[in-house]
Amino acid sequence: MPPTTRVMLLGDSGVGKTCFLVQFKDGAFLSGTFIATVGIDFRNKVVTVDDVKVKLQIWDTAGQERFRSVTHAYYRDAQALLLLYDITSKMSFDNIRAWLSEIHEYAQKDVVIMLLGNKADVSSERVVRTEDGETLAREYGVPFMETSAKTGMNVELAFLAIAKELKERAVQQLDEPRFQIHDYIESQKKKSSCCAFI
Repeated sequence: MPPTTRVMLLGDSGVGKTCFLVQFKDGAFLSGTFIATVGIDFRNKVVTVDDVKVKLQIWDTAGQERFRSVTHAYYRDAQALLLLYDITSKMSFDNIRAWLSEIHEYAQKDVVIMLLGNKADVSSERVVRTEDGETLAREYGVPFMETSAKTGMNVELAFLAIAKELKERAVQQLDEPRFQIHDYIESQKKKSSCCAFI
């Protein structure tokens, strides 16, 4: 049985967390109207990192305020958090700081966090610049990518990068240089840039 890694998807309601999860799990995009996630829901998917199978247990959380207390209870068990905002919603981006302070309060100290600007396929409606996402991520020392749950852009990479980061942490010897998740993401993006947005 591969080891289980718990990953939580966080962010405001409507930023595309459930679509993001479904795209990763099933390679499909759920279009049409969505029923907001109530409380918490999870799916499993096994990924291979450096020839090692890792089982990701991905928790999809409700973004609405009234479910927050439910969600807080799960923070402690998460080894990685994917924090999403919607590039077409300034409010979802502005709320990222509040999410980060919640993470700081409730999550494990060494939790892996990644900031994701979702809905990058809707560039005509973009209100949050890529640079703003990069600046915020730098301020908090977390990796950042723009993603699209619709086209699948960087969705798998986000999960693989955190799985790799956690695997590297688990096997890292004290005298070894630390795995650099930023460098890994950049190298993977370059590999797949044939399909990235221009």
